Amino acid sequence: MSNAPFHTLVEFKAVLKAQPQANCDALKAAQDRNGQLTKPPGALGRLEDVAIWYAGWRGQAAPVIKSPQAVVFAGNHGVAAQGVSAFPPEVTAQMVLNFQHGGAAINQMCKTFGANLTVRGLDLDTPTDDFTKGPAMSEAGVIAALQTGWNAVDKGTDLLVAGEMGIGNTTSAAAIACALFGGNAEEWVGRGTGVTDDGLALKARVVSEGLAANPSAAGNGLEALRCLGGRELAAMAGAIASARAKSIPVILDGFICSAAAACLENTQKGALDHTVAGHLSAEGAHAKVLKNIGKDPLLSLGLRLGEGSGAALAIGILQGAVACHSGMATFAEAGVTDV
Repeated sequence: MSNAPFHTLVEFKAVLKAQPQANCDALKAAQDRNGQLTKPPGALGRLEDVAIWYAGWRGQAAPVIKSPQAVVFAGNHGVAAQGVSAFPPEVTAQMVLNFQHGGAAINQMCKTFGANLTVRGLDLDTPTDDFTKGPAMSEAGVIAALQTGWNAVDKGTDLLVAGEMGIGNTTSAAAIACALFGGNAEEWVGRGTGVTDDGLALKARVVSEGLAANPSAAGNGLEALRCLGGRELAAMAGAIASARAKSIPVILDGFICSAAAACLENTQKGALDHTVAGHLSAEGAHAKVLKNIGKDPLLSLGLRLGEGSGAALAIGILQGAVACHSGMATFAEAGVTDV
């Protein structure tokens, strides 16, 4: 894997601006093929749109998904010391071991859909700084996390899922969403791992304090990621951007992944054109984030686990869509009258 082509946030912003677009010829060829398949027009609904979108990014009229990859990044948050989670920070490292030993939900999803799982813990012994007192990360810190994400994407992958693990990261995601999209902290915080009503009020207060302590984050995607994010959120953003550079389509996971992705879209309009939303999570503000980044989820099953699990489940939707698109016969091939 090559090293990331950026060393500052200014350089990362330039990378986002210069990213490749979908292959127009492949897109048109896929549309033409879709119109000739042995089915009534539009009979496969969104599966047709998803398959054509995938074909455009892969540069093939009739692609095949052979090598999906899920990457789970883990990080610890200084703001967790404020008591915003129902679980202690030690759980992050314990869950990383569980991922590595094959015992988590994401492991089962990856096995089911033939995805390679990569797990990256980012300085788990050193939490980010408490963002109620100033920026969570220095520029060097957020760049290191972005680079980790960028370098984690296998160039041979043909579909990417980015997931996360980090106690306190729903608070971080809520703060980013509030900084980028406005409104009150109460509109963006949710119960995360299962906090009480008092815990919910505490999360809202912490988010408000974080925004007050980091005015540069307001309306600024990369500053929001640096000041209010965590290493695992930055790594997901780096991985999503890396996939775009390699023309690899991406399935976004839940609230936290979508908040990280929103930092890219805020920085460069269209930065998420190579992504689809895998699912709508049970974390209340996820729907609002998806609306703001213009994504319609493929699934809605009340999931709120993280780990990339909802997006990994949606690998099956992509596989089904592409298999129908590329494997079905055309009317001419099947000898069926096209009326």
